[in-house]
Amino acid sequence: MNFALYGYGPEDHREWIAVDCGVSFATPDFPGVDLVFPDIRFIEREKGSLKAIIITHAHEDHYGALLDLWPRLQAPVYATAFASAMLQSKREGEAGAPKIPVTLFKAGDTFRVGPFEIEAINVTHSIPEPVALAITTSFGTVVHTGDWKIDKTPALGRPTDEARFRQIGERGVLAMICDSTNAMREGVSPSEADVTKSLTEVIQEATGRVAVTTFSSNVGRIRSIAVAAANAGRQVLLLGRSMKRVADVGRELGYLEGIPEFLDEQDFGYIPREKAVIILTGSQGEERAALSRLSRDEHPSVALAKGDTVVFSSRGIPGNERGILEVKNGLIDRGILIVEDTDKLIHVSGHPRRSELRQMYEWVKPKIAIPAHGEAAHLSAHAALARSLDVPEVVEARNGKMVLLAPGAARIIDDVPVGRLYKDGRLIGTVEEMGIGERRRVAQVGHVTVLVELSAKLELRHDPDVVCLGMPKLDAAGEDMEEVLIDAVAGAIESIPRARRKDLELVRESARRAARAAANAAWGKKPLVTVFVTQS
Repeated sequence: MNFALYGYGPEDHREWIAVDCGVSFATPDFPGVDLVFPDIRFIEREKGSLKAIIITHAHEDHYGALLDLWPRLQAPVYATAFASAMLQSKREGEAGAPKIPVTLFKAGDTFRVGPFEIEAINVTHSIPEPVALAITTSFGTVVHTGDWKIDKTPALGRPTDEARFRQIGERGVLAMICDSTNAMREGVSPSEADVTKSLTEVIQEATGRVAVTTFSSNVGRIRSIAVAAANAGRQVLLLGRSMKRVADVGRELGYLEGIPEFLDEQDFGYIPREKAVIILTGSQGEERAALSRLSRDEHPSVALAKGDTVVFSSRGIPGNERGILEVKNGLIDRGILIVEDTDKLIHVSGHPRRSELRQMYEWVKPKIAIPAHGEAAHLSAHAALARSLDVPEVVEARNGKMVLLAPGAARIIDDVPVGRLYKDGRLIGTVEEMGIGERRRVAQVGHVTVLVELSAKLELRHDPDVVCLGMPKLDAAGEDMEEVLIDAVAGAIESIPRARRKDLELVRESARRAARAAANAAWGKKPLVTVFVTQS
């Protein structure tokens, strides 16, 4: 959910730019939630001072919230051609999505936004057209690296622009805000070219179909798989809507030049088993993705069989372990071979390891280091590395911290409100606004609805109506749970003196307490209870 703000000027007249506007995905702790966004209320209050939103690359965690959050900000958006095309493709698939005007730029371009001069610098990452940004004001230059690595033989595009980083470093860099994702791993991330070689070996050794799952946005990996398939004399079929969408954009912009047209799922039955390579979504165990459906043998057009091979050309994102394991178990139970990155070099990270970080610090020579993009352990390890490299000032910031870069010593000067927004259906709001807390409780303890009807003489017209949802049907003695609660509620109401039953709120609360207590006695849990009381 990357969303960084850079401000310039005094507090009462400050101008801002946002770098990236990303999305995350809900875990099972947030039932019903589709997407998770950064809480942008701080800049939303000052949106008249937001001069631009600049996108470093088209990964979901860097641009995926634009369609939903841009209407709240309505600032000019700057993006590369690939990111812009991905945004447009995403918009076409979402009814009612806003049309966002985008100003295009490419690596090497310089443009001005308010008091900020922005230069886009070419870097290598696991997607086309990633850039770092050199952000210059009268106080100096800040380098925002975005996601990057050093790969001298990338599948797409040019290597990270060492020469330009060195030039900017020689000119003088005030601060560098830098990717920390692999800051705990020594060495250098392997090259994408090595992945192509290894994938070719895996595909050539396979006797049946080969399905390769990876992140749909990784056009370079899609190209690597296609090249490996061609080297092995196989045809390639694409499976999954997002995979097809990205491939269409990549081909339109020339990133799949020389790669034969991919087959579609209706062609599956015509490909000899030993000639088929399927590139598909589902590397993170997503329940509705193509690989999950194949693992359950539920896909309407494509199937895998005993002796086929599934290659996980990806790493699991923390939090997705359970879903990934379920998919793998489903495949293994059906006699399908699994190949992971612990078996072969079939995936490389798009982020720098420690040796690459050292090189970047050598090139840029910042006065201030601010680790970004990572969990607390990654940020802390990156900060320690920066100090070991004698960076004069290292600021360990976390979400919501406002850091003064200049003038004077770098330091945290304020906290701004941060958090998460949740998209559920067509609505976006906080946990409280979306009722997620109550939804969790319902998932844990169920819900009881009670209807009590009193006559004009304040007597029960008939037994209370009780409906239980998400609860056991029978208690330990085999009694119907709803009947148990009916008896408890009726008893509680009848125990109230008739004169006091005029207080319908008292009746309602007595019925609620009785239902919860009876459920707890029978089940050991207290459900949510809603009581309606009428008198006629």
